[in-house]
Amino acid sequence: MEHDIAVGPLDLAARVDEALAVQALAFGLTDEEIGVRRHIVLRHLESPGARALGATTPAGRLVGFVYGMPCDRMQWWSTVVEPYLRREGNEDWLENAFVITELHVHPAYQRRGIGRRLITTITDSATEPRSILSAIDTDSPARALYHRLGYRDLARNVIFPSAPSPYAVMGAPLPLRRG
Repeated sequence: MEHDIAVGPLDLAARVDEALAVQALAFGLTDEEIGVRRHIVLRHLESPGARALGATTPAGRLVGFVYGMPCDRMQWWSTVVEPYLRREGNEDWLENAFVITELHVHPAYQRRGIGRRLITTITDSATEPRSILSAIDTDSPARALYHRLGYRDLARNVIFPSAPSPYAVMGAPLPLRRG
């Protein structure tokens, strides 16, 4: 049941391997990709304002996580998405925004409201007036959730180097929509 899953602060640096195991299952990552992402996650956690939440079972098993940080236009992600946002007249979304860097829920625990709880809880504590994120540019359950929460497409067909699929960059005013 979703109610026996606790959502709260996560020491992501200490539990990075557990989190990446969830991401690997949810996102289909290879061992090599996990190794690359491990270094990225640890580097992100050094950013000012970076924070993470985890979703855990009563036994303490990590079944979902989210982390993010205030947008820094000098970070790699921002430099990649900025031209796409500028093309659509949405580059101002990179200013004063909280970026959802990663949000993943173990496949066996999806469709229980855990992803919604993770993203709304982390953005509720943001001081920025809006949130941005990127998601694979398909009609996925994740994108449907983001739309229900108030995110709208800011740029589509965004190509990240080495990513096999195009992404959409989405943004929403905070607090996120409920219900």
